[in-house]
Amino acid sequence: MQTESNSLKNKFDSIIFDLDGTLWDSTGNVALAWEAARKQVDYVTEAITVERVKSITGMAYDVIFEVLLPDLDVEKRNYFKAICAQSEIDTLSAKGGDLYAGLDDTIKSLAGKYKLYIVSNCQSGYIETFLSHCAVAGYFLGHQCYGTKGRPKAENIKDIVNDHQLQAPVYIGDTMGDYTSATKAGVPFIFADYGFGKVEQGQIATISGLSELAELL
Repeated sequence: MQTESNSLKNKFDSIIFDLDGTLWDSTGNVALAWEAARKQVDYVTEAITVERVKSITGMAYDVIFEVLLPDLDVEKRNYFKAICAQSEIDTLSAKGGDLYAGLDDTIKSLAGKYKLYIVSNCQSGYIETFLSHCAVAGYFLGHQCYGTKGRPKAENIKDIVNDHQLQAPVYIGDTMGDYTSATKAGVPFIFADYGFGKVEQGQIATISGLSELAELL
């Protein structure tokens, strides 16, 4: 654990979490879902692997398919995205994802002191699917995602801050996009280095596991 401050305790009233790469890893089952969707069309030829899914994790849902299938015309891409989206929710509803070690104990501990929220670049229904597989779902007081309004993550972070009248929030995520979004929203950032991305500077702290948060905050 690395921090720029001697102590971050008592500096915040709330914690906003990213989801993928921060609270769980669903890339294995997302890859299964999208590969199943790929077999329903005849114009996506390259297999969708876990590595490909990890390479785009954290991007806005529309951008994901632009990156994966840049040469596909918009109509076909949107149709395939819709099939993937439904397959993803169906698969994750049944199978879930891999919850990161220490999630339950950490969330229970933090909830005694902080208001807890989730903001993700995912599609609508995805956070709810995570919560259905999470024993500590009731400790999260609200969430927002890209799929709700099609807005950038920074705007969704601002919505949570404003809607819940948060005075001193901190955002926890695992990618440079998370850092940039939190910064645009005016929220300090803690980097989860066990996730999918890299953040070299600007974060107020770096954690290598969820369980470190209870000690840090």
